[in-house]
Amino acid sequence: MTLGRVMALDYGTRRIGVALSDPLHMTAQPLTTLDASAPDLDEALSTLVAEHDVERIVVGLPVHLSGREGPSAEGSRLLAERAEAACGVPVELFDERFTSKEAEAVLIQGGARRADRKTVVDKVAAAVILRSWLDSR
Repeated sequence: MTLGRVMALDYGTRRIGVALSDPLHMTAQPLTTLDASAPDLDEALSTLVAEHDVERIVVGLPVHLSGREGPSAEGSRLLAERAEAACGVPVELFDERFTSKEAEAVLIQGGARRADRKTVVDKVAAAVILRSWLDSR
């Protein structure tokens, strides 16, 4: 039996990081970044879902330590709604506390230069969100 993949999205006002699980839901790998203001964002998301046999999308929800939602939470919620409408698969919001900092730390530890980190941090953050989501299952 083949399972569909899970795709994670890390919302940002400029870029949206995208990561994918393997079909057995064991690993999370950075995939790409999308332009958050692109007019064809919905089409790009639905194309990724179709190309990678995605069965579920997880969108990171920025939450403070207190449990209150951060300022980007509204954007994450809107992205989740758009993705569900465009892709026709279940979409779930997931607490993303510390994922951007963790992604930055992983890149620094891996020796990535500052300029290189800026171009990949969003998709690595999406992979951190996805890894956390998979671990919670």
